[in-house]
This record gives sequence, C-alpha cells and structure tokens, in this order.
Amino acid sequence: MARFSPANERIKRAYFTFLREAKKQSEASVDGIAQSLARFEAHGNYRDFKNFHHQQAVNFKRHISEQKSSVTGERLSKATLYATLANLKRFFQWLAGQPGYKSRIKYSDAEYFNLPEKETRVATAHRERRFPTLEQVKHIITAMPCDTEIQRRDRAVLAFTLLTGARDSAIASMKLKHVDLAARCVYQDAREVDTKNSKTFTTYFFPVGGEVLQIVEEWMTYLRQSKLWGNDDPLFPATKVSVSEERRFQVAGLDRKHWSNATAIRKIFRHAFQSTGLPYFNPHSLRNTLVQLGETLCKSPEEFKAWSQNLGHEQVLTTFCSYGQVASVRQGEIIRELANPKRSERTDAAAIARAVMREIAAQSASVTKP
Repeated sequence: MARFSPANERIKRAYFTFLREAKKQSEASVDGIAQSLARFEAHGNYRDFKNFHHQQAVNFKRHISEQKSSVTGERLSKATLYATLANLKRFFQWLAGQPGYKSRIKYSDAEYFNLPEKETRVATAHRERRFPTLEQVKHIITAMPCDTEIQRRDRAVLAFTLLTGARDSAIASMKLKHVDLAARCVYQDAREVDTKNSKTFTTYFFPVGGEVLQIVEEWMTYLRQSKLWGNDDPLFPATKVSVSEERRFQVAGLDRKHWSNATAIRKIFRHAFQSTGLPYFNPHSLRNTLVQLGETLCKSPEEFKAWSQNLGHEQVLTTFCSYGQVASVRQGEIIRELANPKRSERTDAAAIARAVMREIAAQSASVTKP
C-alpha cells in the first residue's frame, strides 16, 4: 500500500511555503495544517489531489467524525473536527487556482468540507475560560519550597509570570538584562525574546503584592551576586543534569543556558498546582487572572488602556474580547449590585463603555478608508 504520493508531496511543499512566506503563519500553525492533510491522504489511500472529487470530502467528514482521540479515548471534539476540515477547505480552495489543478478541481468543491451549521455553532461557541484567582496563585507561590536553587528558580518562575503576565515562551528566552528592577519593568525585545508575533514592548510590574516582587528580586540578586552571572545570562536557566557514580542521571544545579522551549515552565506550573491540591492551570491562564484584576482596579478608560498595553495588546478590544469575559459568579454579583448602583461607579462604567465604542468606530473607519 502506498505511503505517500510524490505529486502530493510537491504541491504540499509549495502550499506550506505559501503559508510561511505569504501568509506569515508560524511553524506550529503549518504543522497543524500538515497533520490535517496527512489524515485526509491516509483515508484516501494517498490518492493524487488532481483526482479529488467532492464525494471524498463527504466520506472523510463521516470518517473523521467517528474517530477517537489518542489522548482521551473519546470521539474527536467538534472543535477538532472544525479545525481539521477548515484546514482542508482552505487548502483545496488554494489548490483550485494552481497550474495543473485548475482544470481538475472546482473552487466550490471545497465547500463540501463544511460541517453542518448546528455542529459549527457547537465548535465555535465561546466558552468561559477557567483561570485561577489571584489568591490561589499567591497561595501556591507561598507554599512552594525554596531550599535548593532549583526550587528557588521554580518559585521565581511563578512569581515572575504573575508579576509580568509574560508568555511562557518569552520567559524561557529572557536574559537578566531584560529586567530592570529599579524601573520595575521588563523590556521584551523581540530580537532576543520569543514574543508573540515578534512584538517588542515594555511591561511594567503589575500591582500583585510586595511579596511576589520580593521573590523575583531575591532570585535576580542570587544570580548576579552569588552566581556572578551577567546581563546576557538567562533569567531562568535550565536544569543541569550529570551522571552519578551509579551511572544514573541526576540534577546538578543550574545550567548556564536557556531552556530550548517552554515545556519545562509548564511542568513547573503543573507540579506547583498539583502539590497544593489545586487543578492545573497553564502559565497563559495567569494573563486572564491579571485581566480580572485590571477590571477591578482600573477606574478610567486611560487606566484600562495602560493595563492592556502592559499585556502587549495593541488594541484594548483584544483585552476586552479575548481575556475580559466576566466569570459566571462575578456576573451574578454585578447584576445583584446593580439593584443599588453607586453614582461614581455608574459614571466610570459609562466612560469605559464610551471609550470602547470610540475604539470600535476608529477600527471600522481604518478598515473602510480607501
């Protein structure tokens, strides 16, 4: 049985280059699309794309809806089905315009990859994101042991994430020089820090408590004064591993190099949460925690705009729409409080609402402007 089609491999390589260079998609996104195409090809016994017929899309939809996840053992979620089929739809729409394929594939044939409207609504429905409260995160940080330098590093990782809201990939690549304790800020320089979309911006420490700041300060002091590390050394170094006399791998302190990715940071978070009996929340969830804090502390549009910029968001609507959903419990509290509204609170809310509307109007104008 064929394991691949040479013609398919060539056109897929051209498509992946198009995604990277023209659409500016990341390697992770391209990998996901490659997996979707691999699933489709395997189901069709690696049939040449030139022989594509819309009935193949119909058959594949039926097939994939019956597949089970290798992780959960349950049927693939609607979101996974939607993402896989959307990847295939976009690929065949692109393919319908390529030389050698234009006469063989209709652009409209790609529409057969669409899920029914009901399933699409389920797959794309907005769901409340779970994230820890500020009190939970601070409790975990306080409960973490700090006897060894590895333990102190792990505790500082959680404290720094809460203090700055930085993404785990950025934290894994930061150097000591990127943190200015005197100015209480972090300069996320995209030339050296792995920031989202390679954006460069400054983050000032969020007001999450002096004890959290102290942990980060003590960690950096330890690296600079006790370890005698300099500006270009990693802020959070990888774990050094050596071979013991019994020929077994063992932890041998800190290695003077960066983690290769953010996997170790997620493991630190998982262990820290589970050690205190709390459900695991990934590092990114702390950004939601900070947005919730900002909604409580910010009393004017300008303040919330500054809070949004501190998270690296160019548009305040990103903070409102992607992170700023109100938790169900808080939603109930707000509705009950509205029975006895305070004038000052009503004024602040109205001011923020007007600022959001101005932002929406400005964006609309920029889109329609010739």
